[in-house]
This record gives sequence, C-alpha cells and structure tokens, in this order.
Amino acid sequence: MRLSSNPLSRYTVRMGRYIHLHTHSHYSFLEALPKVPELVKEAKAQGMDALGLTDAGNMHGAVEFYQKAEKAGIKPIFGVDAYIASRDRTDMNDTKRSRLVLLAQNNAGYQNLMKLVTRSFLEGFSEKPRMDKEILREHKDGLIAIIPSFAGDVAQALKAGDPNGAAASLAEYVSIFGKENVYLEISHHPKVEGHLERMKAIETLSKNAGVPLVAQHDVYYLKPDDREATEVMRRIGHGNRGDANQEENFSFVTEKDMREWFKHVPEAVDASGEIADRCTVSMTLGSWNFPEVILPEGVSHADELRKKTYDGLSMRGMEKTEEVVTRMEYELDVIISKGFAPYFLAVSDLLEFAKSAGIMSTTRGSAAGSLVSYLCGITNVDPLFYKLPFERFLNPERPKAPDIDMDFADNRRDEMIAYARRKYGEDKVAQIGTFGTLMARAAVRDVSRALGHAYRTGDRIAKLIPMGSQGFPMTIKHALELEPELKQLYDEDDDVKEIIDLAQRIEGCVRHTGVHAAGVVIAPTPLWEWTQCSSIRRTRRSASRSLICTRLRMPDSLNSTSSASRTSPFSLTRWSV
Repeated sequence: MRLSSNPLSRYTVRMGRYIHLHTHSHYSFLEALPKVPELVKEAKAQGMDALGLTDAGNMHGAVEFYQKAEKAGIKPIFGVDAYIASRDRTDMNDTKRSRLVLLAQNNAGYQNLMKLVTRSFLEGFSEKPRMDKEILREHKDGLIAIIPSFAGDVAQALKAGDPNGAAASLAEYVSIFGKENVYLEISHHPKVEGHLERMKAIETLSKNAGVPLVAQHDVYYLKPDDREATEVMRRIGHGNRGDANQEENFSFVTEKDMREWFKHVPEAVDASGEIADRCTVSMTLGSWNFPEVILPEGVSHADELRKKTYDGLSMRGMEKTEEVVTRMEYELDVIISKGFAPYFLAVSDLLEFAKSAGIMSTTRGSAAGSLVSYLCGITNVDPLFYKLPFERFLNPERPKAPDIDMDFADNRRDEMIAYARRKYGEDKVAQIGTFGTLMARAAVRDVSRALGHAYRTGDRIAKLIPMGSQGFPMTIKHALELEPELKQLYDEDDDVKEIIDLAQRIEGCVRHTGVHAAGVVIAPTPLWEWTQCSSIRRTRRSASRSLICTRLRMPDSLNSTSSASRTSPFSLTRWSV
C-alpha cells in the first residue's frame, strides 16, 4: 500500500450531517463484533457519505476499509482509538492509561498515525500498545484529536471529581495539536451512572476553554440485538468480567437518534460532518515496490541485471550461442520493461548469501522457466535443456508480478533474516503478521464456555461440525445443512440453539495475531511508511526474542501469492520478497 500523491476529495457531501467517527470493527480483538464490510454496508444503508474506523490501538483494517468504502462510494476516515500512558510509554509499571481518538486529516496525518501505532507496539506495549504525550508531540501533524467521553483524560478527571485536572488535560492536548484540531466528545448513555452529569461538565468545559464539542456514539456492534453476542465475545477474551456497561446501547445509531439526543447542541452533531470534510486520505493499491538495491553511481538496475546475466554464462558453462542470447535478451526486455530488475537482483543476492554461508536453500515454482533466473543463480534448472517456457513465469501480455519461492533451512532462518536486515536496513525488513479467527468449532466451544456450560456441552456440539477442506473452511451454517444430528440437536435443545446462534454471530471474527511461518517483507523505505508494525515476544529453542512483524490485513484481491500460507514439506522456510 502506498499513499497517493494527489489526495483530492472525490466524494459528494451534504452540509449539516452526522457521521460516525468513533467506530470499532472486529480488529479490536474480542471487543467489537462488526466486520469491515458490515460497517460500510450499514453506513450506506443509513445514507451516510463518510465513515470513520477507529479500532482499539491498531490500524489492521485500514486497507480493507479503504477498498470497501471506496467501492460503496463512502469516504473512508482513518483513525485509531489509542491507548495513552499516564506518564511514560516505556514505563512498564505505569498501569494507568486513558484513550484518545486520533483521525488522519491527510496523507501526512495517515503516515503519522502509522508511526504512532508502530511506536506504541514497539516501545510502549504493556498489556496494550501505549502512546504518550512525547510521541504525540513528535507526530502531531495532520491529525485531529477527539477526547473520548468515557475513557479520555478529561472524562476520567471529571469522574474522579477533579475539574481542574480535566481542564489541565484539555489544555495539554490543545498545546500538542492546536485548538483547531481538538474536540471534546459527548455521548448519550443514560443507563451509565453519572454519565449525564459528566456530559454537562464537558459541555461547560468546552465553553470555558473554547474547544468545540463533537457528538459521537462509540460503536461496538451494529444493531441493539447484537449486544448479547458482543458481550459473549468479550467474556471469551476477558473471562467472566464482561463489560460493566453491558446494559447500554453501543450500536450503529441513526442520525435521527443523535439529533434527538443532542437537540440542545445541534452544532455538536454537525461537527462530526465538518470533521469528516476535513479528512481526506488517498491510497494507491496494487503497485509493486521492491527493495532498494544499492549500486555504484551511474549503474542502473537494468545494467546490473544484464551484466549479472551475461556473467552467469561462464558460471553455468553455457556457450554464447544465438539461441541463448536471443532467449536472454527476450527475457531481459520483459523483466526490465516491467520494472522487475530490482526484484531479481534482491532475490539473487539473498541466495548468494545463503550459498556462501552454507545455508541449505532452493527455489521452486515457475521461475524454473527463466533463463535469466538460472544464469543469476536463482534457479538450478536449465530451461533451454528441459524446454521450459518463460511465459508461465512472466507473461509480457499480463500484468503479473514475479513469484520466486525461496526455501531456506528452518534451523538457519534467523541468519537469513539478520542478513536481510543488515543489507537493507533494520527498519525495512519484517516478518509478516497473521490473524487467527474464530472458526466454527472454536466459536462453538468458546461460546459454550462463556455462557457457563460444562466443557462436554460445547465439545459435543463442536465434534458434530465436519472438518472443512483446504481453502474452504467449514461454517456453522453449512454444518447444519450437512449434519442431520447437529440439526436435530439445534431444533430440539434450547441450550444448543442458543450456543449455535451466538457462535454464528461471532464466527469469523479476528481473535489474535501471530507470525507467518515463512513470510518476510522487505520494503524500499522504512516500513512505517507502508504499514504499522508490532513486536511479538516468542520462545524459540529456549531463547526469548522480539520479532518485528507487519500488521496489516490485506484483502484477498491484493494477495500476490495464493499459496503464501503454505510451508515447505522439507523443514525449510519459504520467503516472499
């Protein structure tokens, strides 16, 4: 993903409207129910022309959100519901934290959001990824700050009976972002004890400080009847603690509701639309960006690849015949014209290091049909001798990127990653993060446990759900169609029906993150310019270490390699550069 250099507004807007800016998707990890397409669909159904996505502490859904919103004709507003450390993000003993909603006004703001989220994971992670005032000051440009009505510094101070502290917290945020970029959020939750009084206090503070109000409704599910499923999902994540405000409504409310609730301050409702108008970020998706291969001054990537290819003739013991030269030049023309020369040089360099270090390595796939790959030491099969076609690998008529599958000995994978970081830069190389979701069987077992049933209840139901096939995971709906005994239990047992109904509501939601077994990404510039990153501690052969992982959910339409999730059967590590 790359930000567009021309982020002009492409959306028709109407004045005096309400826009949801404080919205959570399932990327808030067992805190919120809606998937990104569902949020976009609901906004469209309600006639909204813009929508904000502010997941808890992360921007995992950004690219998916951009694509879905653009397709629906809705302006995507990128943000994060950030965790703010009370003192210092690096102080792991500082357990007190608050929240702050940050929205990107423009491309510079979006990049600053990625920097802030990355630093919150790498430098401030303690239960949650935390920012602090120091890095907010460093990366404030292009951002709008909304101080939340529940967990913001101001609301927390007011709840503690400290109006002076609330005013001081507001003044600090104004000093960081500027008065024109700070808003005080007010919301409508009459069932929460003391909430109405705090909202009145926030309104008074707004008048005294000259900081505008914005009316919002913190969204964690779409419809009021989704509340139970959301609460069950939170119990799965946090045990039986649940949510103290579970009786309140945190659904995707309508503009009519907001107008009714805040008719005494209509300008606070209108402010949401005004903020939406100020936020415009444009992305360029689908372009290919390769590692920056440093060459001597005056030497282009095309020149270096051509030289490396011709030098490979002697290395492979091949004669420079007309047939060989014709094939070489044909392939080079295709590779260079498509801009793929840096990719071949980077792959060749990685494999050269592996061979020089005695690391078992090989390549697989259609790259075996490339004579250039063979002469550059990437593959070990002579495509001319075996009559392998180049077009299966790269077709001049089709805009397909090269896909060279590299395998390295698993027990020396760390050496390869360390070399890549030395070669291309610590801030440009990362392992690829993954997302684990609640699949059919797991959803049933988790829901059953969250509802307080005995283990055998959930286990009995889960065992009746058939296993899915590769690439086609089993769903609860399909299982009910396939398995008569499961359908009979569902129809006759009220407990089973409740478990299955709730499990279907949370099925497919993101549950946790992980690290891809073999995927590594190398960027031409620091990774935070492309995606947020995070650090994961894991134990490997009794050594605890921190791994830098990309954290961006790419839609299936952007996945360049459909088989990227497969690992090699030879205890080797698969790399995609």
